[in-house]
Amino acid sequence: MSTQLSDTVALLRDLIAFPTISEVSNLDMIAYLAHRLESHGARVDIFHDEIGHKANLFATIGPDDVDGGIVLSGHSDVVPVAEQDWASDPFELIEHDGHLYGRGTCDMKGFIAAACAMAPIFAEKVRDRPVHFAFTYDEEVGCFGAQALVDSLKKRGIRPGVAIIGEPTSMRIIEGHKGCYEYTTHFCGLAGHGSHPARGVNAVEYAVRYVNRLLELKESLRFRAPEDSRFEPPWTTINTGSIKGGVAHNVIASNATIEWEMRPVTLADAEFVKEDMRRYCEEVLLPRMCGVHPEASITTEVIGEVDGLEPTEINEAKDIMMELTGRNGAELVPFGTEAGIFQQYGMSAVVCGPGSIDQAHKPDEYVALDQLQQCLDMLGRLGDKLAA
Repeated sequence: MSTQLSDTVALLRDLIAFPTISEVSNLDMIAYLAHRLESHGARVDIFHDEIGHKANLFATIGPDDVDGGIVLSGHSDVVPVAEQDWASDPFELIEHDGHLYGRGTCDMKGFIAAACAMAPIFAEKVRDRPVHFAFTYDEEVGCFGAQALVDSLKKRGIRPGVAIIGEPTSMRIIEGHKGCYEYTTHFCGLAGHGSHPARGVNAVEYAVRYVNRLLELKESLRFRAPEDSRFEPPWTTINTGSIKGGVAHNVIASNATIEWEMRPVTLADAEFVKEDMRRYCEEVLLPRMCGVHPEASITTEVIGEVDGLEPTEINEAKDIMMELTGRNGAELVPFGTEAGIFQQYGMSAVVCGPGSIDQAHKPDEYVALDQLQQCLDMLGRLGDKLAA
């Protein structure tokens, strides 16, 4: 086992011991990473959320005040382990048969550990173009940390040029994925006896009409698919995840809730859906509801709007990664990442990291040692490139 791989495994062992499920604080892990990077000469900034419960870390090795740096990005949070049948403690790293088991090993503390293990190499070699480390919070619940981090970079006037997001791709280069927009729509009507439906406003019935409209849009989006779309399916999708409301057979439902999402291929599709649903509520549903009960309402709560990563003809991040990995192309994936947020800030971006998405979010999650070694080899070549 190489020195870098040994260091990476030791570091990953420490990171797995931080149970950074999205609902809890990540501050201890961020403090640990900050100390580790500072010990290798990195300049570290920590940006706390509004209540000081979580934080993003942004660190730099290389020249100050230079635009166009290369960001190595990973999220610190992991999904829950509740109701999962693990063979071992999910927050204790277990090595067996070339695999490292633990919650977050592939998604995505393995990449974070590899990037930090290479910090002393970068400190020796990086000259004219900085390397940045960006470790965020709350990716698993809406990419809120990455959005806040980009706002922080804007305020500081920091403009990196390339972002490499180390989500588990088996070290394949990913140049595109759809966005993920999640919503909860609430309907407030007027309760009454089921024998007199005209005297109440049935929130469930209006929720059903809302879902029917979503289904109509779901079909029409098929015809908006770009001719050259490489996504599967090639069009923007809509999914109704749940509908809840009412209390009994004979009571007019006063409240209902719909949880739904869309996965837009383009930003234009997202705006098309949102505008259509806004007009449908304001011009059709609400007038009927308020005609019976003026205080009736429909409100949509934005759970998260995460931009997709749009494939582009010119992509420096892809070119760099093809050079570093020896691969001659890039792919698209169905799952979402923070890459589109960095792209919207003006960076070229790709997703490439150790481990397989097939192991993510499951019990006995693991990353293979050979995957970590491939990641370290890629990062080593990046150091050589930046020393040239």
